[in-house]
Amino acid sequence: MKRIIKILSLVMVVVLSSCAHKDLCVDHNAHSHKFHINVIADYRMDWEENYGGPDWKSNWPAGYMAYDSLRPTKPTGIRVVNHSLEGVSDKHNIGADGGIVNLFEGYNDVLFYNNNTEYILFSHVDKVASTRATTRTRTRATFVSSNNEETMTPPDMLYANFYEGLYVEKQEKPLDVEVTMQPLVFTYKVRYEFKEGLQWVALARGALSGMARSVLLHNGATSEDGATILYDCEVTEYGARALVNSFGIPGHPNYNYPSRGDGDNKHILTLEVLLRNGSLVTREFDVTDQVKAQPHGGVIVVDGIEVEEEEGTQGSGAFDVTVNGWGEYKDVVLDDFM
Repeated sequence: MKRIIKILSLVMVVVLSSCAHKDLCVDHNAHSHKFHINVIADYRMDWEENYGGPDWKSNWPAGYMAYDSLRPTKPTGIRVVNHSLEGVSDKHNIGADGGIVNLFEGYNDVLFYNNNTEYILFSHVDKVASTRATTRTRTRATFVSSNNEETMTPPDMLYANFYEGLYVEKQEKPLDVEVTMQPLVFTYKVRYEFKEGLQWVALARGALSGMARSVLLHNGATSEDGATILYDCEVTEYGARALVNSFGIPGHPNYNYPSRGDGDNKHILTLEVLLRNGSLVTREFDVTDQVKAQPHGGVIVVDGIEVEEEEGTQGSGAFDVTVNGWGEYKDVVLDDFM
């Protein structure tokens, strides 16, 4: 019994000595030095950019939804990807307003983008200068592309920024790094204005062709290849409307660089309406001039749309929301699109 007590006493002495050793560690700060930064994030919440086209911000039409209501919201978090000169990479997730991130000693290339996207797909995330974003391929049975483009889902909001050669040395207090997250997805407010026959329209949806298939995160440049965006519309008292997200037009630098999107791309706006008698009517409009003048979001308007009385009244069937002719969307996720 005495022997057991002595052993327990010895263990307590060791534990207490260990605790005392930690309390007496006067060089604790030296061990806390890290290669870290304190990211301080803010956001440029613009839904469109003016490149010499209509100045919507200063001349917003009366009767439209408020200009500021179209602005994107702040995301829920940020993904940080950093690379050393030796090619080693690391990933971190921080809050929407920023946070502490540990980098590599010396120079780092650091990419920031929001990590709460639903439809966006990323490729080459291990190479910050090649990281690209696209969205899912989407099809619908009733739509056939007039220019044989791939059809896609509208992307959700995407912000990004890139720091090249950010130098970090070992220090106790993290280096403050201010990061303004730039928008890479923009919005087109599309208006289909009817002249005749709106009373026969039950549902509407649309498509916009000739839009960029993807965008580079580090500089905002869009890909040269085009795609057609498929989307739903809301039927209104004047016709139909939709808010359509896009990376912008193909071959276009971001951050107010001059446009390279003045090639032969045509932008066709399509409207599909399901009438109350079950008939499907399709109309197409060339909106190339409107889109070229607004490469990063804006307002697209087509008017004078007519549904003939014969189209609206033919047949005796009443509208059925399950009518097979309307067709369903099918989203296809690509594992690696580039």
